Amino acid sequence: MPEPKKPGAKGGKVEAPPAEHVPGEEHQMSETSGLFVEKPQSVAVNKGNNVTFVAKVDSSKMLRKPTMKWLKGKWLDLGSKAGKHLQFKETYDRNTKIYTYEMTIVKAVDGDAGGYRCEVTSKDKCDICTFEITIEAAEETTQTNILEAFKRSGDAGEDAGDLDFSGLLKKRERKQKEEPEVSVDVWEILKNAKPCDYEKIAFEYGITDLRGMLKRLKKMKKVEPKKSDAFLRKMEPAYSVEKGKRIQLSVELSDPNAQVKWLKNGQEIKPSAKYIFESVGGIRKLTINKCTLADDAAYECVIGEEKSFTEVFVQEPPVTITKMLDDIHVVVGEKVEFEVEVSEEAASVKWMKDGVELSRDGKYRFKKDGTKHWLIINEATTEDIGTYYVFTSGGESKGELEVEEKELEVLQSIADLTLKAAEQAVFKCEVSDEKVTGKWFKDGVEVIPSNRIKMTHIGRTHKLVIDDVKPEDAGDYTFVPDGYALSLSAKLNFLEIKIDYVPRQEPPKIHLDTTGSMVNKNTIIVVAGNKLRFDVDITGEPPPTVCWKKGDTEISESEGRVRVETRKNLSCFVIEGAERSDEGLYHITVTNPAGEDKADIMVKIVDVPDPPENVKCTGVGEDTAAIQWDPPKFDGGVPVKGYLMERKKKGSSRWTKLNFDIYESTTYEAKKMIEGVLYEMRVFAVNGIGISQPSVNSKPFMPIAPTSEPTRLMVDDITDGSCALKWLPPERIGAGGIDGYIIEYCIEGATEWVQANETPVEKNSYRVRGLPVGEKMLFRVTAVNIAGRSPPAVLAQAVTIREIVERPKIRLPRQLRTKYIKRVGEKVNLVIPFQGKPRPMVAWFKDGAPIDTALVNIRTSGVDTILFIRQAVREHSGLYTLSVQIENMEDKANLEIQVVDKPGPPMAVTVTDVWGFNAALEWKPPKDNGNAEIIGYTIQKADLKTKEWFTVLEHNRRPSCTVSDLVMGNEYTFRVFSENICGMSDDAGISKNTAVIAKTGLKQKIQPYKEKDMTSSPKFITPLVDRSVIAGYSAAISCAVRGYPKPKIIWMKNKMIIGEDPKFLMQNNQGVLTLNIRKPSLFDGGKYTCRAINDLGEDEVECKLEVRVVTEKEEAKK
Repeated sequence: MPEPKKPGAKGGKVEAPPAEHVPGEEHQMSETSGLFVEKPQSVAVNKGNNVTFVAKVDSSKMLRKPTMKWLKGKWLDLGSKAGKHLQFKETYDRNTKIYTYEMTIVKAVDGDAGGYRCEVTSKDKCDICTFEITIEAAEETTQTNILEAFKRSGDAGEDAGDLDFSGLLKKRERKQKEEPEVSVDVWEILKNAKPCDYEKIAFEYGITDLRGMLKRLKKMKKVEPKKSDAFLRKMEPAYSVEKGKRIQLSVELSDPNAQVKWLKNGQEIKPSAKYIFESVGGIRKLTINKCTLADDAAYECVIGEEKSFTEVFVQEPPVTITKMLDDIHVVVGEKVEFEVEVSEEAASVKWMKDGVELSRDGKYRFKKDGTKHWLIINEATTEDIGTYYVFTSGGESKGELEVEEKELEVLQSIADLTLKAAEQAVFKCEVSDEKVTGKWFKDGVEVIPSNRIKMTHIGRTHKLVIDDVKPEDAGDYTFVPDGYALSLSAKLNFLEIKIDYVPRQEPPKIHLDTTGSMVNKNTIIVVAGNKLRFDVDITGEPPPTVCWKKGDTEISESEGRVRVETRKNLSCFVIEGAERSDEGLYHITVTNPAGEDKADIMVKIVDVPDPPENVKCTGVGEDTAAIQWDPPKFDGGVPVKGYLMERKKKGSSRWTKLNFDIYESTTYEAKKMIEGVLYEMRVFAVNGIGISQPSVNSKPFMPIAPTSEPTRLMVDDITDGSCALKWLPPERIGAGGIDGYIIEYCIEGATEWVQANETPVEKNSYRVRGLPVGEKMLFRVTAVNIAGRSPPAVLAQAVTIREIVERPKIRLPRQLRTKYIKRVGEKVNLVIPFQGKPRPMVAWFKDGAPIDTALVNIRTSGVDTILFIRQAVREHSGLYTLSVQIENMEDKANLEIQVVDKPGPPMAVTVTDVWGFNAALEWKPPKDNGNAEIIGYTIQKADLKTKEWFTVLEHNRRPSCTVSDLVMGNEYTFRVFSENICGMSDDAGISKNTAVIAKTGLKQKIQPYKEKDMTSSPKFITPLVDRSVIAGYSAAISCAVRGYPKPKIIWMKNKMIIGEDPKFLMQNNQGVLTLNIRKPSLFDGGKYTCRAINDLGEDEVECKLEVRVVTEKEEAKK
């Protein structure tokens, strides 16, 4: 029976005791730390059941989001196998800052058993946990009712068919024999497999680095090439190509006439514009143009029964972001759209917020159109505040979202009312948001609508209307908007009317209501565009006549925009859509037989202010900018309370608010900007009425900071009255770059700095001239760009302006220390540097006499001199001397120039003797050797019959030779060319006489042969020569010996025989004896002896070998 299982963290899942170390699993991280709050545990699960593993990581001390990997065995990364069978989930708790990672195996199978590992890394921290999965056979459910085990065969019903007792049989579990693990060589399997099976084998044996596997397999196949009868050269195991590029596959056949087939994933490829076939001799090529992801496949070249396999991998170029995210500032409830543009259409992007990937959960929507992608939040809340990231395969961008609480603004409050019985009471208020609802209360009790009491909400206006006012309607009325801590209150006063039945006359009387929009006595303030209705109660008996005037103009009763409506005991003054021209003093006069009454009413029209003017940037910093503007010309009749600012990137249409609270000053410092990006600003003016229209956009400006100070300022040269400075660019330059440098100087102890250059210099060096000789001066250098000057770089010590005398020194190049050889007509251009201060006097001499500038061009600067010959002639050869002198100090250098040409022909070519088939020639060297040593002669012969010349000898060193193998019966003439380092002479010396080879028929008198005695004792004909060699460079010493019989050669060092030492190599070539010493050291110096011995005697020669070490001074002289 299996052990009872313990319930896991997830419902229905099982877990085992704490995880144990999995055999074969070794931690690869050098430093681990406890990052896991909860680790996955080893479990035993029934086959076919689901199992979930949970790992929790504490990120409170992490700067970045941790990275989690789930692995099986040593290398298999399970993240690439996610699907229906393997599912991964990641959640983040913002309060506890704990990441929860889940891995679920759906319907576990036998292949899921084994050791697993999860790794979490964060920058320089890591933690690893191992666990195991054991797959057990599915448990058989116990039958509680034994009768259920009985079944009847057939489908006719309960009583039909025969009883089947097979359900009572006990199922035995088959015991599987534990077979010992057999070590498998994966590389042998891969070498014998087809390329199309590589990925399957890699997954089976846990290999995740496919490209590394292919590279190693390629090397192994090179070491052990498989011979093929049809192919001389097969395709490589794999090829890689970028998307959109062209790739060429080629094979070489043993039979150039053989026909091949190209297959892709087993399907034959036909020639087309996409696939191009080429055949050159035995080479067959397949070219794939404009590779796409569909071309990522296995390819075969087939000849009969033999095939050549390869696999092509198509790499997608990284997707970059071409338009970055903008920061967004909204209020609660507004729609948010983050927009980004990428370099490729149909590219996939990943959206994240504060390190957590976003998904389509109803709150977030994703939209894309071509290369544009959007993240949409329909109604923003304060929980959406944070940093949003978008990631592509080749870049990332981020944007900040700020959400402010919405403020409700009261545009018109409700006013107190005093009414009589049966009149209508209207309470009216106006708020800034049309969607806001609210409730009406009377003395703290909610008002219930009825036939007499009605409540309306139209747009931003809320009304409470009470018809047929009664005494019980008097009280305090309050309107409370839903969702806001705000209330508007007003009072309803009931006026009782006492009727006097005694007829009498009463003089007229104007009753002005000073509540509501009356700011002071007899003054009414109206917002421009609103409607003004001013009701004036009038009493008097009989009813008086009413007259309204503005200045001297009477306002008649009409239907115009400004009109007067008269009712019983009431005169209404109405202005529809108040304008600024309606402002002024109005007069109302009421008259009746009993008298007259007058009143003056001041109407003041107020409006939002005009936009601010002259918005401009007065200064910039690295990420800041100072903005200044002028107040609006018209404040709208109400003092300006302050300003609101917005900014945007140039070219963008999205404005970002910089402040939500009113800013009172006319200067503002904008912060948190990106250096090097162009911005624009606009400003709104705010008064008690509202917000003005935006100002005209400021001119584009760019936040740029000055650079840091230049580095490594130093003195390069000092002369009488000038000083040369040099320096390196600043360490921090920024987006503004560098326009140049300003150099300043001052006398030590003074405080006034003098600018040395009028305009900035672009180079990193400058010579300050006109300085007082002998004074101690300080120097400083400042970098300048569009943002201004950087901090100065100042010399640490003062510099005395006085030239320092330096001895003259000629730096002769190495190639001029030996004889300098040039051919006639070639160009000679020698640059010889020298040093010395003050500027030395330079003089050239040839063979001890001043040089002729008509033949040689001389150019001299302060640091070098140039000897230039456009076309060299032999007269230019000679010894040249360069003299560099400062006062009584002088340095000289000699160089020898040799101009060479081809030599002339040899002189007096003569045939001196003819015998048999041979002829002896002699001649004299040419008169003109071309100013170079003659290195040999070329001899040619010609038959007088054919007169065709044939070369018989080349590079003959002596002025004589013997020409053999001449044809009997012919007459020959000869010519000789001389040769030096420039080549052979143009003309040849022709022999004065000819050589006639006589025909046979003449009898030769044969002299009796007398054998000569050749025996002799050894005799050295060329002795050894003392030598001095350099340590570390191979050397050789040689001599020549003559003797018969052939003498035995013995080499000795310091009278000690040199044996079979590998350091020494002894050679004997026709009597020329050579001893080669490989890389001699100081211990190889001494006296060397060569001894020759035969039966007739012996002889010996000796020499002294000196081995020396080259010092640094000697190397420098060279």
